[in-house]
Amino acid sequence: MFLRVLSGALLLLGATVASAAVSEIPKVMSSETKECVACHKKNNPGLVQMWGSSKHYGANVGCYECHAASADDPDAFIHDDRKVKKHISIIVSPADCANCHEHEAAEMKSSHHAEAGKIMGSLDNLLAEVVEGDMGMITEGFPDGVSAAAVNGCWQCHGSHVKVLEDGALDPATWPNTGIGRINPDGSKGTCAACHSRHSFSVAQARQPENCTKCHMGPDHPQKEIYEESKHGIAYVANREKMNLDNSKWIPGEDYYAAPTCATCHMSATKTENVTHNVGDRISWTNRPPVSKRQGWVEGTLGWEERRDKMKTVCNSCHEETWTENFYIQYEGLIDLYNRKFGKPGVRLMTAAKPLIKGPKFSNKIDFTWFELWHHEGRRARMAASMMGPDITHWEGTYDLGKNFYTELVPELKELIEQGEHGDAADQKAAHHLKAELDAVLNMNEHKWFLGKMSPAEAKKRKARQAEFKDRYKLKH
Repeated sequence: MFLRVLSGALLLLGATVASAAVSEIPKVMSSETKECVACHKKNNPGLVQMWGSSKHYGANVGCYECHAASADDPDAFIHDDRKVKKHISIIVSPADCANCHEHEAAEMKSSHHAEAGKIMGSLDNLLAEVVEGDMGMITEGFPDGVSAAAVNGCWQCHGSHVKVLEDGALDPATWPNTGIGRINPDGSKGTCAACHSRHSFSVAQARQPENCTKCHMGPDHPQKEIYEESKHGIAYVANREKMNLDNSKWIPGEDYYAAPTCATCHMSATKTENVTHNVGDRISWTNRPPVSKRQGWVEGTLGWEERRDKMKTVCNSCHEETWTENFYIQYEGLIDLYNRKFGKPGVRLMTAAKPLIKGPKFSNKIDFTWFELWHHEGRRARMAASMMGPDITHWEGTYDLGKNFYTELVPELKELIEQGEHGDAADQKAAHHLKAELDAVLNMNEHKWFLGKMSPAEAKKRKARQAEFKDRYKLKH
C-alpha cells in the first residue's frame, strides 16, 4: 500500500502525529526534499546513497516527506533556520509511517514487538540496573543517573523511552535507539526501522534471518543459533541465491522453495495467508515464562488454535500435512515434558522457599539458579524444539535443566530447609512446608529415580534396553 493517508489510521495509533507531508504519491520530488538532499550529499553521502536505492526514492518520497513535523510536536525543531526553515523531527515513528502504511502500522501496534519496552520493569532490567550496573551514567534527562548496562544492552533491543530535552535535543541515554519497543516522543510504540533499516528500507534485508539476530540470539533466546543448526538454516545458507529475496511477491512454493527464513514463518505471505506485521499471529505457545502456556488468552487477539493453524499453513507450503502434524506432536511433547517435570514443580518449590530466602532479589545463589533454569536452559530447550534445533534442545537445554535441577537447585533447597529448622518459629514453619513440598516433588514419577525409587518394572525395562543396545552394536562394555 503506497502513500495513502487516512486520518483514522492516525487516531488508531493513539499518538500525536506530525503533520502529513504526503497525501498521495508525489508526481515529482518536493522542493523541500531537494534542499535536504543537496546538503546531505555533502555531509552524509551514505544516507543519500541508501535512500537513492530505495523504493521511496522511486516514488518521490524523500527526507521531508518522512521527517516533516508540526511546530507543536514534542521533538520538532527548525532545521537549519538559514535555509530550510522547516520544522522536522529526527525520529520517524510508526505513527509517521502510518501516513502511508496505515495497515502495517496498525498490525505492528498490536504486536508483542511494540510492547517490548515493558522489559524496563522486569527482572532483566533489575539485573542490568542493580546487579550488573549502577546509576553512574549521568545525562540531562537522567540527572540522578541511569545504568550504562541497561542503556547499551536491554534498551538497544527492547527500546528506550526517548526523552526530549528542553532545547529540543534528544537525551543521549535514550537516543540513538532502534529497539523494537521504543516509546517515541509522539507517544507511539515501536520503530519500523528496527527491521526496515534506514534509509534503504530493503525488503530483501528484512526477509533475511540475519536481520532478526541483533536481538534473537544468546543464552536466553538463541533463535539465531537454533536456526543455523536446523535443516532450514542449513538449506538457506546453501541456497541463498535461489531465494528471490527482492521479489515483490514472495510466497513459499511459488516464488522460492529452497528454505524458509524467520520472515517466511512469522510474517510473510503464503498461498492462504497475507503478510502480517504482527509477529505473534502464528505463535501458538509462549515459551518465555517459567511455565509455557498457550497464546490467545488476551482479549481481542487470535486464539490458540487459529495461531497454530496459521503456522501450519506455512509448514504445508513445503511439507505434507502428516509431516506437519507429527512435528507438532514432537514439539508439544517437549513442552509438556518441561512444564510437567521442571516448570510447574520449580514454581511450586520456589514459592515454598520464598519465606526462607533472605535479602534482596538476586542476593542469593538460589535466585540465579532458578532464574537460569527457566529463563536460560528451559527457554533454550523449548524454543529449540519449536525450530527443530536438536543439539540445543538437548545439550544446551534439557541436559542443563536436569543437571542443574538435581545438582544445584535441590541441594540449595535442602540447605534452606536446614537453616530454617534452626531459625525462629516462622522459619521453622516455612522449612517444614518446603521440606514437604520437596519430598512431594522428588516422589513424583518423573523424579523418583533421583531417590533410587525407580520401580522394579521400569528398572527391568531399562536393563533390557541397555542389553539390546550392546548386542546391536556388539559392545563389550
